[in-house]
Amino acid sequence: MSGPGRVTLRGVVKRHGAVAALKGVNLDIRPGEFFALLGPSGSGKTTTLRIIAGLETVDEGSVHIDGADVTRLPPGDRDVAMVFQSYALYPHMTVFDNIAFPLRMVGTPKAEIAARVAEAAGRLQIGHLVDRRPGQLSGGQQQRTALARAIVRRPTLFLLDEPLSNLDARLRLDTRVEIKTLHQTLGVTTIYVTHDQEEAMTLADRMAVFVDGEIVQVGTPEEVFDRPNSVKVAAFLGNPPMNLVRGMLAGGRLVLEGHAIPMPGAGGNEPREVTVGIRPGDLRLERGGIPATVYLSEVLGEGTILNLRLGESLVKARIPAKRRMATGAPVEIGFDPACLHLFDRTSGLRIATALEKTGA
Repeated sequence: MSGPGRVTLRGVVKRHGAVAALKGVNLDIRPGEFFALLGPSGSGKTTTLRIIAGLETVDEGSVHIDGADVTRLPPGDRDVAMVFQSYALYPHMTVFDNIAFPLRMVGTPKAEIAARVAEAAGRLQIGHLVDRRPGQLSGGQQQRTALARAIVRRPTLFLLDEPLSNLDARLRLDTRVEIKTLHQTLGVTTIYVTHDQEEAMTLADRMAVFVDGEIVQVGTPEEVFDRPNSVKVAAFLGNPPMNLVRGMLAGGRLVLEGHAIPMPGAGGNEPREVTVGIRPGDLRLERGGIPATVYLSEVLGEGTILNLRLGESLVKARIPAKRRMATGAPVEIGFDPACLHLFDRTSGLRIATALEKTGA
């Protein structure tokens, strides 16, 4: 059953000449949720947002909003509001006029415009700036003006394309909180494009991970982080990202750099080449562990990232101590086997997923 702000994409393909920017995207976004489109540059996330907004056409597939097919509808007929990375404010207009612009375009009465602009500006704490022009504003104030212009229409969909990328680090954190609070207050379906996984993890109810024009996983931030369904997702999520090394799985045992690790219930009796994933925070220095050597130590504010040579692989370990170690120093590393992620070497899929797909 459709509700306000439900978005459905089916088999969406977008080509730029011979290059496929989107390769058959399927997506279901629920009414009222904060949904992030996450992926590296060029992965197709912004193209997907622009297709939902009606700013780009599809070559194949369909787009539905609240059950209605809007695939061929122009942007003005879709009841969506979009905040662009560049903010796209009119430099010759005041803040008031920028926020009021979409209301004037649809013939809203003057008194109602004044009230709604005041309400939107108040929500974003820029009521004292309404007589200024964009050139007189800081980057954060311009960003809030763009947000106010989007929400003043009270749209069915609120679309944000990398809205924090032009802000400094501290302001990004502050504005992230404002955006999440704004969404909770308005209850409007929000679709948020970002390459910053921290933004997606902290803001989204659910998210889709894009790689090379395809959605490779959809789920809550916790689901995607805790159980990446492929090497592609595992290699992208995490800061630093997950370590990925070669291993061999057979008879419930994982052989990693000559060390046998019990893995009950994983794999069959036949030897199977796997990719072993382990997050830097799950590695620890311990006696009797797997031998490695220090390649580089990075002392950070709250701990240290150790870059280690493990056989032919370079892995990272995040340790809580501020400990600078000499290049070439021998260490031994250990981990809880329950923290390991196993992926099929050929398909790149999580072992459980690969077995389910083959019916094994």
